[in-house]
Amino acid sequence: MFPLAGKLSGAQSNEMSSWLPGSAESTKVVEIQKDFRDDTIAYANEVYYNPAGLDLAAQQAITDDFLAFKNVKGVSGNVGEPQYNDAKNTAQIAIPIAVKDGGWEDLSKAVKEIRKVADDKLPSGVQVYTAGPAGIAADQAEAFSGIDGALLGITVLIVIVILLLTYRSPTLWFVPLLSAIFAMVAAWAVVYLATKAGVTVNGQSYAVLNIMIFGAGTDYALLLIARYREELRNYEDRHEAMAHALHRAGPAIIASAATVALSMLVLLAAEMNSTQGLGPVCAIGIGVGLLVMITLLPALLVIFGRWAFWPKIPHVGSEQAHANGIWTRVGGVIEKRARTVWVLTAVVLGVFALGLTGLKADGLEQADGFTKKPDSIKGMEIANKSFPRGAGDPIYIITKEAAAGTVQDTVQKVQGVSPNGVVVDGKDLKGHGLVELSVTLSDGPDTAAARDTVERLRDAVHPIPDADAKVGGGPAMTLDMQAASEHDDKVIIPLILLAVLIVLCLLLRAIVAPVILVLTVVLSFAAALGVSSLLFNHVFGFAGMDTGMPLFIFVFLVALGIDYNIFLMHRVREEAGHRGTRQGAIVGLAATGGVITSAGLVLAATFAVFVTMPMVNFVEMGFAVALGVLLDTFIVRSVLVTALTHDIGPKIWWPSPLAKRPEPSGGDADDDDRDRDRALVG
Repeated sequence: MFPLAGKLSGAQSNEMSSWLPGSAESTKVVEIQKDFRDDTIAYANEVYYNPAGLDLAAQQAITDDFLAFKNVKGVSGNVGEPQYNDAKNTAQIAIPIAVKDGGWEDLSKAVKEIRKVADDKLPSGVQVYTAGPAGIAADQAEAFSGIDGALLGITVLIVIVILLLTYRSPTLWFVPLLSAIFAMVAAWAVVYLATKAGVTVNGQSYAVLNIMIFGAGTDYALLLIARYREELRNYEDRHEAMAHALHRAGPAIIASAATVALSMLVLLAAEMNSTQGLGPVCAIGIGVGLLVMITLLPALLVIFGRWAFWPKIPHVGSEQAHANGIWTRVGGVIEKRARTVWVLTAVVLGVFALGLTGLKADGLEQADGFTKKPDSIKGMEIANKSFPRGAGDPIYIITKEAAAGTVQDTVQKVQGVSPNGVVVDGKDLKGHGLVELSVTLSDGPDTAAARDTVERLRDAVHPIPDADAKVGGGPAMTLDMQAASEHDDKVIIPLILLAVLIVLCLLLRAIVAPVILVLTVVLSFAAALGVSSLLFNHVFGFAGMDTGMPLFIFVFLVALGIDYNIFLMHRVREEAGHRGTRQGAIVGLAATGGVITSAGLVLAATFAVFVTMPMVNFVEMGFAVALGVLLDTFIVRSVLVTALTHDIGPKIWWPSPLAKRPEPSGGDADDDDRDRDRALVG
């Protein structure tokens, strides 16, 4: 399937409709505009600035650029005449660029050529910037340019280092890494085939897909290898050892993958097209990763044999690797003071969660979306000081031709619309009997004031008889995306929690334990987001967070964070069957502590790679998810869940029969159990 995998990058769709809410009014405007013309139009706003003033030579150069812009490939429609501010130190030219199926790629090529034209023979002292929606989109595309390869390379390097530290073997790391690469390539191919069935892949989902496959896939590999190494100390035949390892670890791995995949598929209920598309893409990646890790990985491990673990080769009867490990000692502390431990831990996490009171998730203005200010933002800030702030990104209103005059008069009277800011862009195009109005706002297109103006415009034009007016454009898209994000938060979060709860109930055959596990993961999410919010505001200096970002962080933390609880509690339940719940919790922690710690470090490190990107949204997502995974790994799963399980005892398995089984006394274990104890914890 490798040839199909190579086609995935070319199957991405980064045009506006792949990011917008599917049923939103602004999306309908985009769809109608496609009927008006063969291409969607995005405007570049070429800004010229000289603090000392634009003299005659500069004005002539600007006029020459204006004429040259008309011949740039991708420019479609009428290039706007140069406009000057009263001080004659700033000028701007509006350049319409056709956006075909290539999305950002079309914009980037056209903007690159426009910048080349503007920079050629630029008079001394004159600064020139390409701003507007097209300029910003081109800078975003440049930020993503080559990032897939860089992210993948850094991720692979991090995974190799952690695997080397985990196994302390010069060879074993190669097996899970090779399996992860197979999983990734196979997933690319399957996702490509899914695009033929209507699944949308954009730059965001493509980047997250690779990180999830490597992070989650390596987690599954670590769990299976750890159990396989245990069983190699119990069975001489490595095939038999692998059979037992798969039988014991397989249900936890499958339940973990099912939890993540179901959580991702829940995203199909989202209104945001970008969120919808992320769901099936990541679910496919997790599904393919699961298949590889329970088929190819076991086969490779058996083929390589025991020597793959060199220099610490597990021989039959040798002491388990975790016998005297740190988690055995942590378990000893929990065993003595379980209630005190979980109460203090919950209080600390609760204090961390108080940081949510300072969370600013009402969206980012365009100027705040980059970690470093690109030329498009610099140009926008200069233009905003001299021209109406909404000039570079107008509102578009589509209305029926018969009511166009009434709509135009009504719109011009709406508060927030720039004086003489309503222009007829197209009339009765292609026989549709529709008119397109371009409306310049007084405020910046991504400000709260602009969104308020959009609401006033809709309230004003919707009641006009026989107009069927629809309000779209950049500011309207921002408003609709915020509304869709708020809807998605209310719908997606409860559905994901329900899906996770159902999988846990089926795996653990209980109700109390799954409810407790879900509550601990929610507490972990709140703590991670609370701490992240404080750091974003006071250390990173970010202006806020995108409206939909808390949902993404929740999805990844809950879906992936529950993995470690699954790995732990599945082992605890297995041990509880013959040694009791309280002792089973301590043994389960000792047996799984090392592998879960390694898995958490791998997953946290892979998401932390996003911090290297120049986009604030990705930095925030990568940091918050990495922090949340570390909290899950080192505090929630290892301390809070273990202490709760030990304190509650058998009742945690209610209503299964295991809840009624009495805890064995110190001398009740039979010989087999004592032998097993010695093998597990020395």
